[in-house]
Amino acid sequence: MTLVNRILPAEPITTLDDYLAAGGGRAIGAAHQVDADTLIAEVEASGLRGRGGAGFPTGTKWRTVAANRAPELPTTVVVNAAEGEPGTFKDRTILRTNPYAVIEGAIVAAIAVGSSEVVVALKEREPVDRRQVAGAVDEMRATGLLGDIVVRIVTGPAEYLFGEETALLEVVDGRAPLPRIAPPYRRGVVEVVEHDDDVESGSGLAAHVEMAGPGPATVAPPALVDNVETLANVTRIVAEGADWFRALGTERSPGTIVCTVTGDVRRPAVGEVALGTTVREAIETIGGGPVRDRPVKAVLNGVSAAPLPATLLDTPLTYEDMAAVGSGLGTASLIVVGEGTDMTAVAAGAARFLAVESCGQCTPCKADGLTIADTLDRLCAGNGSQVDLDTVGKALSTVADGARCNLARQQQDVIGPIIAGWDDEIVRRATGEAEAVAPMLITEVTALADGEVTLDEAWRAKQPDWTYDDEWSGSYPADELGDHREESG
Repeated sequence: MTLVNRILPAEPITTLDDYLAAGGGRAIGAAHQVDADTLIAEVEASGLRGRGGAGFPTGTKWRTVAANRAPELPTTVVVNAAEGEPGTFKDRTILRTNPYAVIEGAIVAAIAVGSSEVVVALKEREPVDRRQVAGAVDEMRATGLLGDIVVRIVTGPAEYLFGEETALLEVVDGRAPLPRIAPPYRRGVVEVVEHDDDVESGSGLAAHVEMAGPGPATVAPPALVDNVETLANVTRIVAEGADWFRALGTERSPGTIVCTVTGDVRRPAVGEVALGTTVREAIETIGGGPVRDRPVKAVLNGVSAAPLPATLLDTPLTYEDMAAVGSGLGTASLIVVGEGTDMTAVAAGAARFLAVESCGQCTPCKADGLTIADTLDRLCAGNGSQVDLDTVGKALSTVADGARCNLARQQQDVIGPIIAGWDDEIVRRATGEAEAVAPMLITEVTALADGEVTLDEAWRAKQPDWTYDDEWSGSYPADELGDHREESG
């Protein structure tokens, strides 16, 4: 099995001239030659699914957003570049090797849904990505490729939830990354409308905004939020055609996937493979295989789906095959766990990450999540008992009650299967038969190059209130960030 170079170029594309010489720019031209319905239909025909983790059909999303357009206010296209899934570095790799394809895909999406603005949402702590994107936008604007569409960059916090699409829209609107109830196709980027007594009713935008007294009124037309890798694929689909895209992959999972392989492997790296490639093949080809004398014990897919035991390494990387074995494709973040690692430590690390990164809007998510993490920490330290196993099980059963986003369910999807699949190791810790072990650090990858991976070591000090104070205040982030507005469903 060999690597593919559809989305990840063999060599970084550093100038617009090089991008155009390699065939770039054709998708925008093609998009202007057809109507929006035809453009969306081509994306639908390709079978492209979102590469941000959920795997929702991209064409269906576009058609839904287009159908919910506000007649007076434009839709906004938002590029989700707020990558933070543990073990994932693929979006940043794409932006650093070919930002032009991502911007072109976003312009095509804007044409399809009638948008006049594209927002690229990046983490503030990633200045390399911002420079790459800003430079690409400036070059494309100077040559007229962007047309009348405005492209702007918004930077946000390091929090994991910044990558959740409704929380991302909150950040674009200038607020904290707290997930909304209302979906993006119903409530997107807020338009602030300044008005006063001199505004004539029935004139301009003011005619379409409900005035609620003095001061600015706000309205929120739909938004289309797509992942970096998704939009890079859109560019190739519109330029080459749906049939070209389907030449790789499987019937139900066409195309390629950009994987990040880290953990106990010889050469951590990012690589692109055809969907349908097995987990084992991806680990061997991208990561050079497991480290010497440490055969694969399990493979985590970030903290979004159940880990795979070694017996399932030949599972194809497709949406349907990964779901069939009780896991998920997610962002193809393959964290390899070698033999000799205690799975209680893995569970404790994953639970701690999710509990700390929970915003606390949904009390069970935060409270039960912290209970799960604290109890697993106690088991790792050798101070646990059978009661702790019961405590974790009870908290897992209620942690997702009333959850408005998927983070709480990730506790169930990741921690539950570890406890069930490696119950012998967990029970040994509950009966005091195992030596103390430190929880595994599971957090964001901050750098990955030349076979070296760097994790966010500073995260170890992060408190559940999202501060780095010596002690936790006892409050939840949602309590402290009081400018967030509730929405009804």
